[in-house]
This record gives sequence, C-alpha cells and structure tokens, in this order.
Amino acid sequence: MSSRALNWPRTSLAKLTVYQHPIARCNDAAFISPKTFCSRGHQIAEFSNTNPDHEGLGRRAKEKLLDRDFFLSLLNSASTKREAKQYLSRFKNSPPKATPKPEAPKEQEPSLPSGVNLGSFYGSRAVHDSPVFRQTATPAPQGQDPFERLHLALIKITTPQLLDDSVINGVARTLSQLVRLGMACCVVVDPGNVDSTIVRQTAIEQANRLSAAVDGQPDSKSYRLDSLLEVSDEGPNRPTVSSRKRLLAPLRDGHVLIVAPVAYLEENPKAVPVSADDAVIALTKELAGLSTNPDPDEDPAVTAERIGALQKEVSLDRVILLHPLGGIPAFRGPQESHVFINMEQEFNDIEKELLETEGSLCGGAGTANADLDAAYAILDSNPFSKFATEEVISPLPKIPEQQPGAITVEPIFDGHLQNLYLCQKTLALLPAAASAIITSPEEVANSSRPTENTTKLSAVGTRRQRNPLIHNLLTDKPLLSSSLPPGRRGPVNGRPNVLNPLTSHTTFVKRGMPLTLLPNPHVQVWTAQHQPPRLQLNDPSIDLPRLVHLIEDSFDRKLDVQNYLDRVNDRIAGLIIAGEYEGGAILTWETPPGVVDDGSPESVARMVPYLDKFAVLKRSQGAGGVADVVFNAMVRTCFPNGVCWRSRKDNPVNKWYFERSAGTWKLADSNWTMFWTTAGLPEDSQRFQDYEAVCRAIQPSWADTKSVID
Repeated sequence: MSSRALNWPRTSLAKLTVYQHPIARCNDAAFISPKTFCSRGHQIAEFSNTNPDHEGLGRRAKEKLLDRDFFLSLLNSASTKREAKQYLSRFKNSPPKATPKPEAPKEQEPSLPSGVNLGSFYGSRAVHDSPVFRQTATPAPQGQDPFERLHLALIKITTPQLLDDSVINGVARTLSQLVRLGMACCVVVDPGNVDSTIVRQTAIEQANRLSAAVDGQPDSKSYRLDSLLEVSDEGPNRPTVSSRKRLLAPLRDGHVLIVAPVAYLEENPKAVPVSADDAVIALTKELAGLSTNPDPDEDPAVTAERIGALQKEVSLDRVILLHPLGGIPAFRGPQESHVFINMEQEFNDIEKELLETEGSLCGGAGTANADLDAAYAILDSNPFSKFATEEVISPLPKIPEQQPGAITVEPIFDGHLQNLYLCQKTLALLPAAASAIITSPEEVANSSRPTENTTKLSAVGTRRQRNPLIHNLLTDKPLLSSSLPPGRRGPVNGRPNVLNPLTSHTTFVKRGMPLTLLPNPHVQVWTAQHQPPRLQLNDPSIDLPRLVHLIEDSFDRKLDVQNYLDRVNDRIAGLIIAGEYEGGAILTWETPPGVVDDGSPESVARMVPYLDKFAVLKRSQGAGGVADVVFNAMVRTCFPNGVCWRSRKDNPVNKWYFERSAGTWKLADSNWTMFWTTAGLPEDSQRFQDYEAVCRAIQPSWADTKSVID
C-alpha cells in the first residue's frame, strides 16, 4: 500500500495560502492545482502517490496526515482569500531560544514572506517554533522585548462530566489547533450545579480528564495549575490570582493551562470551591492588567505606566464559553438565534427578550398560544438545548392546554442569561478589539473531527464542518453574517436548509459600539410626511465634518458638500451612525420624476425610501460587524417595509448586496444595478417603475469628474 501522506514544502504552503503559487509540489508525484486548492478551501484535489516503497504509516507519515487534517481545518475555516491573507499577516517569528544549538549547514531555501514562521506546521516541533498570533504589524527585530506579547483565549467549559470522551477529545483537539495557530489557551472547568460536597472533587476530576485528552493530542501538552486562585478570609468571597508569573509561565511554554474553580484562603491554607464565573472574571482582570490595587500615594503617571507594561505582556483576545445550551436563542424577529451581538446596542433588548419569554413560558397566563408555540419551536430546533433539558435538568414537558404555565424552563433561560452576563462583564474589562464566543462543546468537537479514511486522499466532494473557534480566530467574524436574511443563510455545517432550518447555535459577541438613529424611530416613525419637519444634515445633533470624512474615506472620493446638502436636505428620512462615525447610512425619501412633492396623499404614496449613502471607514471594513450593525438597523428598525438602493454593476460589494436584498434589477442602458428589500415589489408594476425611475434619476455629488460611483 502506497503512502498517501502529504509533504508540503514551506514555501509552497505560504504562497498557496496567499493564493499566488501557480502549482504546489506534494510528496513524490502528487500535485495540487491552484483551482482545487484555492477555491475558498472548499475542495482538495485528488492526490496520487507513485512511491512503491511506502508500505506502512510510520511516525513521520502519521505526523504528515495530522498536518494535512490541520491544514484542511484551517482552510475550511477561512471563508475568503482576503481572510487567509489577513491571518498570515498576523504571524510573527517566535523569539530565539536563550542558548540555541549550532545547526549543520543546509541548502538555501527560498525566502518566506516577511513575518511568517510556519515552524511546527511541518512535523513534530517544539511549540515555541509555532507562529505567534498578532493583531498589529510585525515590528523590527531590533530592541525586541524578552517576551513577545502573548495572545490568549480564556475558555470556560461547563459540565464536562456530562460529556462523553469523544466530545472531550474533540474539544482537546481544537485547543491543540488553537495553540498551533498562535493562540494560547487557559481553560476554566465549571462543574455546574453539583452537590456542594463534591463540587471540588468533580472539578479536579474533570480538569484531569481534559488535561489527559490534551496530552493525548500529537505535539500538544497541558498543565493543570493548582493553588492559582486565592480568596480573602474576610469580605466578599471573590477570588484573585495569587501569582501572575505562575499563570503566564506555562502559557508561554505552549501548554494548554487548565484551572479548576478552587481557591485557597489567604491566611488559612484551606481549599474552597468558588464560582467558575468568578474565576473567569478574576483571570480576566489579571490578564487585562487590572487586578493591581494602586497605592494612593503613588504618582498616577507611574501607576499608568506600570499597568500599561502589564497590558503589553498579554492580549486577551477571546473569551470562549463552551456550554451545552450553545449560543443565545432569538425569540423575536425572523432569526432563530443571535449569531452576532453588539453588546453596546443589544444587551438590554436581549436580556429583556429572554426574561419576558421565560416569564411567558413559566407563567403563561394571558400569553397567546401562538407565541408559546413559537418559543417552543425555537427551543426544540436547538439540539443542544435538547441535550441540556435531557441531561442537565429534568426533561422539558409540553404545556397542557388547561395549564399553560405548568412548565419548568428556568434552568435553560438562566443558563443563557448567565452566559450573556459573563460576556458583558469580561468584555467590559478588555479592549474593544476583544470578543467572546458562546457555543457548545458538541459543536466544537463535531467540527474538529478528522476526515474519515485519512489514509486515502481521494477527492473530497463536500466541505467539512467549519470549526467556530478556528473560523473566528482566522476571520474575527461569526460563522454567519447577522445581516443575512434567514432564508439566505442556507445549510450550516452540512445541515439541510428546510422550511424550519437549524441555525448555527454559536453566538459571536463584541463589546461593540453604540448605534445612533436620527430621528429615533421608536419615538418618531420614518414616514414620507413633511410633518414634523424633516431632519437636515447641518442639524446641531449631527457632526457634519465627521460625516463627510466617513463618506470620503469609505468611497475614496471627495464629496461636493454644498451640492450634496442642496440635493438631500429636504429629503432626509433619517440617519444611522455606528459608534464614533465608524459607519453610517443616509436614507432619503425620493420623488419619482414627474411626481410633484406637494405633500398630498397621492404624492406621499408615490415616494420611494432610498438608501443614498452606505459607508464604513476603511479601517473598520470587513471586521467588527460595523456594516452588519448598520444594515440590520436599516431593514429591521428604520425601514421594515422595504428600501431600495443602487450600485455600479462592477462594484465588488454587490455580492454582499445580492445576499441581503429581496431582489435586483440591472438598469438597461446604464451602469447601475437596483437592489430592494421591499416584499412583493415586482408584482406592483407602478411601485416597481417608481423605484427604477428614482434609481436612474439620482445625480451624484462628487467633487471630481470621474465616472458615476454609488
């Protein structure tokens, strides 16, 4: 039997990942064409190997197969070429060892792209040779700090004692892959609501179990750290980290650090169990450099410098909650789960939604049966909620018609609320670039399983499941865009798209940014009526210079400001601003040509809701969910009955527009494509003609004389 293992040269992998290498050389006579390898990671070519000497799979061959599986997981988790290139740009060489051994001279290898170290991607190497994940550009090696900044994921796994070994091994495999990708992992084991007499024993047993699973992964090692947390004998029983050095040392050595929620009293060396959430918050404070209590007599500048030095040591990039319930469900709107949460904007609404739905199910009097049925449908569609109700709590009974409130679902909603609160508390302590992920151990384990029949590298006809943690590390995005209509989300991780499709039960959370809607549609509905007076862009509530900068930076063109104000000021329907003018949308009411805007009911009925400008700062494009936040506000809150816009036919953003619109129409004899979200528009011929006429008639207001660009 010939060996099917791959031997991917370093230079080939680097160039393939950035999609420039024309052809990749594999082991012996095996080749990968750029078409099959670079097609967004969807397929791997059919491999062949003509070396007859490989009759068995030795250690090296197995390592190559593991590398192959690792590459498949990585490529399938990066959705686009740009995402793969952005991830490569965050690689950085690890610091040299203190006493490097002299190496024998070897052949000159082609140079790698700057800042890329693919060390342990090829065989069993020390973890120190692995690339280090960076958010910023690679600095010059001169004046290098003794330690590189450690990029870290803080993970809490809930009730691991209820998970079988295959799930634990799948989670351990993902942790090993995260470390190989340069993201150190610190795991807190949460035994859940077990009997207080055995909580410590259960936590330690499960920590040892997870540690053994990590050690069982190739080229992976774990470290279970005892006596890391301490609590005061007096005051609130909130743990703190006893030694920062003991916390960081194993993480820098490439270990997966595992911590049980057990603390020791400061005065009396007695072990006491603590809340796993409190342990996560204590670790977050320490890793964020916020756990030190400044001396009141110390110079504030010295205090700030000391805290800044601590924050430069570590970057806590991810807080990951592995909970049997999975992501946060959605009980309002068309979506079934929250795939992305902008905490600044949505926390209060989601908290209220969960509490009200829990109250409806538990105390159901006066609640419509249809509402209860809808809530049950969402709960039942989540396989991880089913697991929780069957394994974590007593089975969930259906509501008898005569007793609509006879149900116990508090543990389910309490679990979701607990995850939501923990994300809010931890992200509030971290920089805005940090994020949180709420998913289930099963979702992570299922998507981390190696491909079947790995010794036969035949053509792969279907895309493997995307691992939510690996995907998020590579892209800093959720598995699905939150602005996609539910019907456009399609199958997730191989699940079929039926009338009631299973959604991705993984929630991506950002501290995010506030969203400003002018006027507030909850107070003043955006209607075509002239009364009350319409908003104008030179209103004192609008920072016009920053708005102009946002438009010019996004479109990379100078705006003729006065001409633009003259055109839109009497037509403004409303304004959407994300954060500090990081993104925004200007929406107008447009009158079709030939219709007189005299305020009559007839003219008002003909007015078209139009998206005049949709802009995101260049530095915020493709990350942070700014575009999704603005688009969702537009179609769900401001114009739920529909809106239209136009874009150049060759605009690369059109793919994003196509996925989110209800329909499109290429305008003949022009370079424009019209998009709309209005339901049933093609069936209303007069309305459709008004939309098309408006999209044709809008005149640009750019200061240059280039071709028309939307």
